[in-house]
Amino acid sequence: MNSIRQVPSRVKSKRTETHLGAEREHFERQQLSSISKAITSTETPVKEKHARRIILGTHREKGAFTFWSYAVGIPRHSNAILSWKFCHVLHKVLRDGHPNSLQDCMRHHSNIVETGAMWGNQRDRHGYAQLVSQYSKLLCTKMEFHTKVRAPPTYRLQAPLLFRGVGGDMNSWFQLTVEVFDYMDAELRVAEAVLRQLNTSIAISTMTSGQCRLAPLIQVIQDCSHLYHYSVKLLFKLHACLPADTLQGHRDRFLDQFHSLKTFFNKARDMIFFKRLIQIPRLPDSPPNFLRASALAEHVKPMVVIPDEEEPEEAEEDEPETLIDVSEAPPPSMAAQPQVDIFDQAFGPPNNGFDDRDLQIESLRREIELLRAELEKIKGEAQRYVTQLKSQINSLEAELEEQRVQKQRALLENEQLRMELEATRRRNAEHEGLQSVFTEAEKKAQSTEERYNKLKEKHVELVSHHAELLRKSADTVKILSATQQTQEEVERTKQQLAFEVERVRQEADMKLEEQKFEMDKLRRECEEKNTEMARIKSTMETNTKADQERSTSLVSLQAEKERLMRSVSEKEAELSAVRHAHQQKESALQQDRERSTQEMDQLHSKLKEKLTREEQLQQKLLEEQYSLLQGTVTEAESIIQDALAKLDDPLHIRCTSSPDYLVSRAEATLGSIDKVKAGHADYVKNMSDAGGLLRALTQFSHLTADTIINGSATAHTAPIDHADRLTENCRGCANKSLEFLRDLKSKASLRSADPAAIRVIVQKILMLGQELRPKGADVGKDELGDLVDKEMSATSAAIEEAVRRIDEMMNQARKDTEGVKLEVNERILFSCTDLMKAIRMLVEASTELQKEIVEGGRGAASEKEFYARNSRWTEGLISAAKAVGWGATQMVDSADKVVLHTGKYEELIVCSHEIAASTAQLVAASKVKADRNSKKLSTLQVASRQVNEMAAKVVASTKTGQEQVEVKDTMDFSGLSLIKLKMEEMESQVKVLELESQLENERLRLGELRKKHYVIAGVPQEDNNGHLRAPSPSPSPRAPSPTPGGAPAPSSPKPSKPSLMKKPPLASKPTIAPKSAFR
Repeated sequence: MNSIRQVPSRVKSKRTETHLGAEREHFERQQLSSISKAITSTETPVKEKHARRIILGTHREKGAFTFWSYAVGIPRHSNAILSWKFCHVLHKVLRDGHPNSLQDCMRHHSNIVETGAMWGNQRDRHGYAQLVSQYSKLLCTKMEFHTKVRAPPTYRLQAPLLFRGVGGDMNSWFQLTVEVFDYMDAELRVAEAVLRQLNTSIAISTMTSGQCRLAPLIQVIQDCSHLYHYSVKLLFKLHACLPADTLQGHRDRFLDQFHSLKTFFNKARDMIFFKRLIQIPRLPDSPPNFLRASALAEHVKPMVVIPDEEEPEEAEEDEPETLIDVSEAPPPSMAAQPQVDIFDQAFGPPNNGFDDRDLQIESLRREIELLRAELEKIKGEAQRYVTQLKSQINSLEAELEEQRVQKQRALLENEQLRMELEATRRRNAEHEGLQSVFTEAEKKAQSTEERYNKLKEKHVELVSHHAELLRKSADTVKILSATQQTQEEVERTKQQLAFEVERVRQEADMKLEEQKFEMDKLRRECEEKNTEMARIKSTMETNTKADQERSTSLVSLQAEKERLMRSVSEKEAELSAVRHAHQQKESALQQDRERSTQEMDQLHSKLKEKLTREEQLQQKLLEEQYSLLQGTVTEAESIIQDALAKLDDPLHIRCTSSPDYLVSRAEATLGSIDKVKAGHADYVKNMSDAGGLLRALTQFSHLTADTIINGSATAHTAPIDHADRLTENCRGCANKSLEFLRDLKSKASLRSADPAAIRVIVQKILMLGQELRPKGADVGKDELGDLVDKEMSATSAAIEEAVRRIDEMMNQARKDTEGVKLEVNERILFSCTDLMKAIRMLVEASTELQKEIVEGGRGAASEKEFYARNSRWTEGLISAAKAVGWGATQMVDSADKVVLHTGKYEELIVCSHEIAASTAQLVAASKVKADRNSKKLSTLQVASRQVNEMAAKVVASTKTGQEQVEVKDTMDFSGLSLIKLKMEEMESQVKVLELESQLENERLRLGELRKKHYVIAGVPQEDNNGHLRAPSPSPSPRAPSPTPGGAPAPSSPKPSKPSLMKKPPLASKPTIAPKSAFR
């Protein structure tokens, strides 16, 4: 109690609970450290101290469970050196670890095979990949051999004990020899692969790279020495029982292995690495001669010696962690000092100086110690009892061996007696020494009879002792079964004892059969002796008349014979009694066997009932899961049918939705379809769990219905073409969803149900929603006001720059040209200057009108807020201003090219039409929010008409100048004959047809370009940050502007003219919304 009072009671209780697991935790931590240090990716050999700790760990826990629990986590597939060192450590565990390690390793047999196959597929001929492949095959062969032969991997058993379980069947011995040869081949292949790499690479045995490869060969040498010894023993055994021609293949294979092993040992013996680690044996110069049986005595088992070499241990690795032991009293010096409990300081001293929990802890500790002592006592008694039984079994085996020897001696003596009887018959003819020989024969027969009686008594004693041994074995099984739950070692010992008892019982039964055979044989010999005696009697009767003395002796011999006959009959009676007792024992054993069979049948019937009940429960579970699935599918159908009904509901026509929300719903629906597909696959694999499919169907039905309703609502605000396609796809989505749900409701089509068709339609809805998204510039709403002013200023600046450039071109043209060309150029440039002035007046009028609109409509808000609130109108203004500035710049460039004779007059005409269309767009954008009675709106309309007039003037002056400058060739056909005229006419028709075809194709191309431009130049769309995404910078289609003659303006310039597509630095290509004033 004093020692307990030294530590607070709560701390004491906590330490007591953790004390039992501390040792196990320390052991696992030490094993993990050793494994991680032994199996690394560095090209160095495995340190012996780490491997030794791993091996000691297997002996401590009586298996390799802890080793494999950490070894499975090693990334063997990532590094060949790591796999090579893992195989080396596993080889050491199999050789020197606990015998139960073999069973634990066999559980991971497929893992080792997979590692070897993976590295075997690599093409690295000089690296570790092929070495790991060969080593993995060797380890698998080793485990399979020792599991099948039931021999420990340490080879600590002698050859007779190792081959005891083979039996007397020569086929088993033949197959065992083949397996030993396969085992030896696997060992030699690993050695050859390592030595081949060392011969072809820089690494030698003194370098770490070479030592890393050579280190596992120490275990290979140890295995090969034992396998060579076993193969020699097996071949001598086979040659003693089978013809030499049958074993020719075995001898050839052994000869090849002998030479390979000798070469391997010689090479390894010359390496410096092996000289200090292992003493390699020397094989004889010539292989053993198996055709000569005496050669077995000349065979010497090769012995491998590994010298003891101490390695310096690291103190910080081996030093165990100190634990606080609260069960022992503190030293006297500490006991003398007053101890203060921290809980006494906080809560006051306990009542009466101690706590009731201390008494409980002390009583529990005493009970634990008593139970532990009792458990150890039971273990000791069981172990002693097992040892006693093993000693009894060994003594019985020795007695059986002695009986076998005595039987052999009796057989030899009987054979000698038979020979002596034959000699006696020959000597009867000479009538000399017959009495003495017969007396001697009688004595020998009497001695044989005595030996027979002793042998029978010994047999009876052996049978009784065997029965007693069986009873003791049954008691031992009961004791071992009582302690099975407390100690795994006792369980394994019990299994081994049961196996040994069963084997002894089988051997005793075999020996009993042999005894029966011997007794039958002796009985037959006695009968033969009786016949021989009858013949002797007849011979003596024929010789009675010749010699009276011989007759008297024959009479006495006859009396003696009768006495022997009576003794023989008595022996036969005893033999029949023994046989009867044996039959009774067999009947009792038969009854026990029948009773065991009945119990087994009862257990089988109970097992069948349990299996039937489990199948019923499983079927009930499947039906419940299927009923839940049907309910969920029915609910999903009602949700989707409700959504389908809203497509034709008149009240739903007033509902609208945005393309962005439709896209988000469609994307979520695609995700739910993937979940439904995964849940359906899981349910098809395991129909007892439909939870994943039920959750996925619930989410799928709601999201699909949401997508259908929002798709219909989005179609109400979309163009007719998009609205029709969107409504059709929504209806198809609903129908496909209902069809998929109907497939799920039917057991016949449940497995083949596939939502792929729904996914295709939802993807179409998603694409339509993305197409309906409005497009615009990447500008925030709060920046639209500044952008309007910026674009208007840029347009004015572009016009001023155009006027300046026209003045410069006019001055340059006056210097470089004269006459008609100068007149034409001045007329064109003057008309362009007038057009620029009209455009400038239009821009100024538009700016004044915009200011009036903002001032009248913004109220208490600022200009930026007004522009942001009317973002669509603002975007129209920005697009129109860009179009006007870009058109002015293009017109100046075209005029410059016309003056310099590098361009075409048609380009200038097209630019005029583009400017007229751009100004019409600016006027239309400004009129949207303007007051009809506004004077500034009237001013803007007047300026717009002025721009159109100036544009028509530019077109007229350009055409007039083109007619003045171009010289038309007069057509002279006076020198052409009728045939040539006809040919020229045909060629002209061909050219006309070609030009008409080109014109038609170009018109089609112009139509496609305009259609594509209407698709790209859409309404701006807001993103999540309040910004607008910019459209493609392709040219905007223009509505035709009327010319003075009332004819429509020509189309925009062809794309083949890159000069017309060049943009000025301050103005970009305009963007026109699809819903413009022109159809």
